[in-house]
Amino acid sequence: MTAAPTEYRTARDAADGGDRDAPGGWGASRAFALLLVVTGAAGLLAAWVITIDKFALLEDPDFTPGCSLNPVVSCGNIMKSDQASVFGFPNPMLGLAAYAGVVCIGTGLLAGARYRGWFWLGLNAGTLFGVGFCTWLQYQSLYEINALCLWCSLAWVATILMFWYVTAHTVRHRILPAPAALRDFLAEFAWVPPVLHIGVIGMLILARWWDFWTS
Repeated sequence: MTAAPTEYRTARDAADGGDRDAPGGWGASRAFALLLVVTGAAGLLAAWVITIDKFALLEDPDFTPGCSLNPVVSCGNIMKSDQASVFGFPNPMLGLAAYAGVVCIGTGLLAGARYRGWFWLGLNAGTLFGVGFCTWLQYQSLYEINALCLWCSLAWVATILMFWYVTAHTVRHRILPAPAALRDFLAEFAWVPPVLHIGVIGMLILARWWDFWTS
């Protein structure tokens, strides 16, 4: 990818480690790198706990995971469902690899790493797959399995934050083509899309079990 003309670089780009003329690709701000590390670690923790509980459930069908608190917040019902192994193995095993990778990327950025455009686009595509998969799981959880897993919810939030902030990063630095108005919006209000996204999911959960929550 060719570098942008010097006059298009902004102080925000430089502060975010995104000087396009610098050799070796694009870096990122410390805050963004920390966000990747923290969300990756949160997702990794959730995947690890779910994996341990899944194996315990396979060994003992009567095992009750610690996060099975009531008929709605019931991790056990989620783990016993067909949707919990959609690829032929427990879903959290995929998360163990994916979230660990995000932690490594964030750690590299904290150390001053700069990644090329294809790498950023690959990360953006990976987070897009992740948020799409989480959206499918959310639908299955709310309307097919009729149960909610708190650890899964933590992974959902982590993935949503990853996706929107990685997208904002690639758009702001013109790695991902977008209109100037969108670049300007994400430069100032990158927090808005993830907050709205998480808020919508929260409202759906509230509405789905309204009678239970209010009883």
